[in-house]
Amino acid sequence: MDCNELDNISLVAKDHAENPRNFGMLSVFNGHARITGPCGDTMEFWLAIRNARVEQVSFVTDGCAPSLAAGSMATSLAQGKPIAEAMKIGQQDILNALGGLPTESEHCPLLASNTLKAACKNYLGIKPGGEEQLPSPTSGAKKPETSPKPGLNRKPQESQEHFEERLKLQDRMSSIRHKIVVMSGKGGVGKSTVAVNLATSLAMAGKKVGLLDVDIHGPSIPTMLGLEKSLLEEGEDGLLPVLQGNMKVMSIGFLLASQDDAVIWRGPRKMKVIQQFLSDVAWGELDYLIIDSPPGTGDEPLSVCQLIENPDGAVIVTTPQKVAAVDVRKSVTFCRQLNLPVIGLVENMAGFACPKCGEVTPILSSGAGRRLAADMDVKFLGAIPIDPAIASAGDNGEPFVDYFKTSPTAKIIKEIIQEVLDFNKS
Repeated sequence: MDCNELDNISLVAKDHAENPRNFGMLSVFNGHARITGPCGDTMEFWLAIRNARVEQVSFVTDGCAPSLAAGSMATSLAQGKPIAEAMKIGQQDILNALGGLPTESEHCPLLASNTLKAACKNYLGIKPGGEEQLPSPTSGAKKPETSPKPGLNRKPQESQEHFEERLKLQDRMSSIRHKIVVMSGKGGVGKSTVAVNLATSLAMAGKKVGLLDVDIHGPSIPTMLGLEKSLLEEGEDGLLPVLQGNMKVMSIGFLLASQDDAVIWRGPRKMKVIQQFLSDVAWGELDYLIIDSPPGTGDEPLSVCQLIENPDGAVIVTTPQKVAAVDVRKSVTFCRQLNLPVIGLVENMAGFACPKCGEVTPILSSGAGRRLAADMDVKFLGAIPIDPAIASAGDNGEPFVDYFKTSPTAKIIKEIIQEVLDFNKS
């Protein structure tokens, strides 16, 4: 059969050959592959994947009418599918959808299937290879080729070592669905308390959770979780995080010989160790990575936002006083300048919760957090009162929402967690 002839193919295949769907390169994409088959036809696919689903897909081919029909049908079948399902679209699926093709043209849907799978693997960070082999009438068939993800091409004058580090970081982060930074404009507002209880609540809800402490100079997460004496171990896939139940935890505190040791580092070294925490730690597959950042808008939060690809957003913590709220404004501005979504604002120490009756009495100027949220046009997630049990839980290494789960304050924290979950669903 002459590949340019359309007489011997079905009406569906003819329609897709004459009017190919999704033809042409996507302007924004995060998965890509190009394969040249043994017949000499080259097919190229682009994918835009969001929330593990194929949001957009397109292709081009320099091949014949059956190649156009196969590429068009493959993209039509993949559109809107979860990436796991898109990867399962095979030669026979495309043939069935087209209503069949002459035997001599059945390599075209196999080429389309393999290129689609390669593009999915490119998005997932899986090295090329292992795809179903194309049937070849001659020896020496060309191997599939894939291109790096957009933004991961080697930059001019970039060393191979630095380029490989960026690839490794991207591969590691691609296994983590949601990444949330907990920030504060001022120290002493209870940011780490919020981060620990946020991560613990998510873990208690059955989520796979990691908690990363990037407060290099004042790591408090090990103490708050009772993990001060924990030692790190090396695994086959990298440094193993410390386990707290089913939650994975990493902190510079695990690397210090003594809690009295001071970390005296400048910016570049801090950024390097944060990169190592993200790329060299065997986080595995996670639903959430909660990142506890030090106060302010300095090296650590900036490094996190620059290293992580598209973090979900930031939870910002303040206290009711005006002096804290003024500094929190800077955190909101920081997020907006870096295009980091603000999930919302938490007001901590919002009154004193009586340990006997539970009544909350304002002891600081109140309402600054809610007013700031309204003024800066960010969501107010809730107000957590001063509860003596929170302080004792942190000192004893016991996550408050776990050990005091029936208390009124724990209920407030869980409502705040639900707001965060709802943000990720939107």
